[in-house]
This record gives sequence, structure tokens and C-alpha cells, in this order.
Amino acid sequence: MTIDKKDKPPNEATKLKKGSVGTWQSAFYSLAQVGPAADIAILLIGTFSDVGARAVTAVIVAWLIYGLWMVTPYEFSKLRSNAGGYYAYAAAATKSGFYGPATAFSWLYENLTSSAFAVLGISSFLFLLSSEISALKYLWIVFALGMIVYVTVIPYLGIRPSVQYTLITGFLEVMFLFVAAVIIIVMVGPGNSFIPFSLPVSILPIFFLSMIFSISDFTGIGISTTISEEIKEPKKKVKNSLLLSYLFSGLALIPATYALSVGWGISSISGFANASDPGLIVFMRYLGPIGGILLVIFTINSYLSNGVAKTNAVSRVWFSASRDHVIFPSSFSEVHKKYRSPYKAIRAYMILMIVVNLVFGLLFGPKTGALILLTGAGIGIIFTHVYANISLTLYTKSQKVFKWLVHGIVPTVSTIIALVVVGFTVEQDILAQLNHPGLDNFAYAASAVVGLIWSFVFALIISYYYVKKKPKIATKAGTYDADGIEINWD
Repeated sequence: MTIDKKDKPPNEATKLKKGSVGTWQSAFYSLAQVGPAADIAILLIGTFSDVGARAVTAVIVAWLIYGLWMVTPYEFSKLRSNAGGYYAYAAAATKSGFYGPATAFSWLYENLTSSAFAVLGISSFLFLLSSEISALKYLWIVFALGMIVYVTVIPYLGIRPSVQYTLITGFLEVMFLFVAAVIIIVMVGPGNSFIPFSLPVSILPIFFLSMIFSISDFTGIGISTTISEEIKEPKKKVKNSLLLSYLFSGLALIPATYALSVGWGISSISGFANASDPGLIVFMRYLGPIGGILLVIFTINSYLSNGVAKTNAVSRVWFSASRDHVIFPSSFSEVHKKYRSPYKAIRAYMILMIVVNLVFGLLFGPKTGALILLTGAGIGIIFTHVYANISLTLYTKSQKVFKWLVHGIVPTVSTIIALVVVGFTVEQDILAQLNHPGLDNFAYAASAVVGLIWSFVFALIISYYYVKKKPKIATKAGTYDADGIEINWD
């Protein structure tokens, strides 16, 4: 079967602004979603809490795992250009379109929960900066609402302001973290150790549990695929931006994680996760007030740029699925006449961010609330990658461009690793609740279990529904390509 030209968006009301983004802008747009400085403030706390001084090993392994996962968007980006990213890749992978709705629904769970990284993350970071601020119990709500407004307004104004902003600030953030890490490591001197790179067999289950946070450190590297309809020469430039953002993410996070480990002190590392803004404490200790102030500035900006990139990515996935009449209301496919942004999808996301983050922030506090939500977000994005991996193999075989290594072996290995991480996460969170019953442990376990049911069970049921009840919609979903490339299923 061939998808012909008439299946493209019919009018300007559903077209994004093509040619607005370049390679480097796209790369740092993805890196903004990673939020390296913000990772230091929130996600690394979860990793240190699980594996202590071995956090750097967890981050390195997570970076390598994510490198395997990046093969799928890298290969797909050379073949398809659609704002739906992983959703569109999966939807167009087979004639039936089976994996499209499942991928969109799985990614939706990540969308709803991962906004906590920016919203509750910055609220927690600012709230814990001083005892005077922390004394104002609900001041974090002001920070959260201000953050939501900011990360809504910038994307609403179009993609160009967003990518220019993330390019400049993102490059400065990476350079600061790398240089600061090197200085701290040098100043630690004899305190440097190989212990952070060791991995006793006894902690392997906990190590895999920590992967849910460590992998989340790198979540977002692939989102340049969601602006492929707005990038100049997307078949060439998206893959280059993916590679650049992946390399810069490792440069920013790996040395910094080791520097935090030895800077805090290996012998007292158990206290790292329980401290208020431990990353800031280490930077102040070795780099003085200037280093501390710069970290605060870059961390705040990291949350801001992460939120902006996240809103852009989410709104474009919802826009693409809406355009295909999959899951989302058809109105989400409308773009602003002046700014060419999917403004109705952005508005809807803003409302959901307010509800989800305020509920979890009020129940558990901004810091714990963020980590609970991000546990589920990690599972949601993992299943999104799993469906995309399967789709890459199926699509390249059907289009007769299949290569065993990059289209068969790597996606399969990536999927196996991903499912192992999910299995350990769900198991360990449930065991934590059984062994130490409490509201927080129950919430972590519930977040993991709900994430699994939503992203696996419900996602596949929804796909089955579309294929059986709405086969024409499922078949055409994801077939739009910015360059007019047709799909042959003959």
C-alpha cells in the first residue's frame, strides 16, 4: 500500500513553520530537556539515595544504555520526519499501525508525570535554598505556578525563541559543569578514589533500581525528533543533533557526578541524599560563594530551559497524534496563526501540569513528590522506547532497508535491558513498601505499578481498539512526512 500526497495536512492551520531550526539549536534543545544542572539538584539525589558512592557508575551505565536507545531515533530520523517523534515512527512502522496508539499512550504517562522534574524540581530547589524560605510552608506553590506560566508562554510564542534561548544557555551550562567538576576533582586531591567505579554484586538489585533515576537523567536526548517538521533538512540534521546532544550530556553529567561523590566524601556519602541541596553544598565547599551562586543560576536556568523544551516536545507529540485523530482531541492539531505553535495542546498541557504537580506537591512536598512522579515517568519513557525499538525492526524490514546490527540486534538488546530495569524498579519499590510500610514508599510503589499498567496493559489495549475499531485511522497514523516521503507496504 502507498500513502499518497492527499494524506498530508490539508491546510495552513495544521502546519508548523518549516526551516526554523538548525543542527546546533536542535542539539541544545534536546540537551535542555536533559537539564544537566537540574539533574544535579534533584534526580542525582535519587541515584545517590539508592547506590551511594557508586552513583557515577550508575550514571555511566545509564548513559551507555541510553546510547543504545538513541540508535532507534537516529536511524528513524534518516527515514521519517514527523513532529510525533517516537509515536509517529511506531504508527508508521506497520500497515496496521498497531504500535502507534500504544506509543502515544505510554508517552502520555511520561508527559503527565515528568513535568514534575521542572515544576516541582525548581520549587524544591528554591524552597530549600535557605531556612528563611523553607519556613514559609507553601511558598513553593508560588514557584511552581510561576514556572508553569513561564514554560507555557515561551513555547506559545513559537519554536524560534525557544531554541535560540536553549542554545546559548545550554552551551554555557555544559561548560560550567565540566570545568567546575574538573576543579573540584583536582582540589579533592588524595580524596579521589576508585570506589565510585566499583560495583559489589550484593547491591546489583538496588543498582538496577537506581537506573530509573539515572536513565531519567538523560531522558529527552531524543526530543529533537519532535521538531523535525521545523528543522532545515531534517533527514540530515536531526541525526546529527541527536549525536551532539548525547555527547554533551555525558560531558556535563559524568564528571560532575564523580566530583560530587568525592567532593562530599566517600566515607560520609550516606548523608548526601538526605541533605538540602547537596550539590550546592559541594560546590560552595570547593568553589566558594561565586561557584555556589553560579550553580544556583545555572540550575534555575536548567529547570526553566528543561520546562520550555518539555512543553515544546509534548505539544508537538499531541499535535501529531491529534492530526492523526489518535487519542487526543482534533483541536490539538491547530497551530497559532502568528506564532505557528500548537497553542491548544500547550494550553491543555499547562492545565494538567498545574493539577498533577500541585496535588503531589501538597501530598508529599515538592522534593519527594517530584521523585515519586519521576519514578512513573521513567517507566513511561522506557516503554515508549520499547515500542519504538520494535517498530524500527518492523519498519526497516517492510521497507527493505533492514540492517542486522542497527535495526535488529541493537534495538532488541535495548529492549531487553529496558525491561530488566522496569522489572527491578517495580519489584524493589513493592518490596520497600512491604518491608517498610509508609505513605512515601506506598506512593513510590504505586507510581511504578501504575506506570507499568498504563504503559503496557492499557497502551496495548488502546492499540488493539484502534486497529480493530478504527482501522483507517490506525493505518494512516504517522504517515505524514515533512519531506513528502511515501511509505510502501507492498
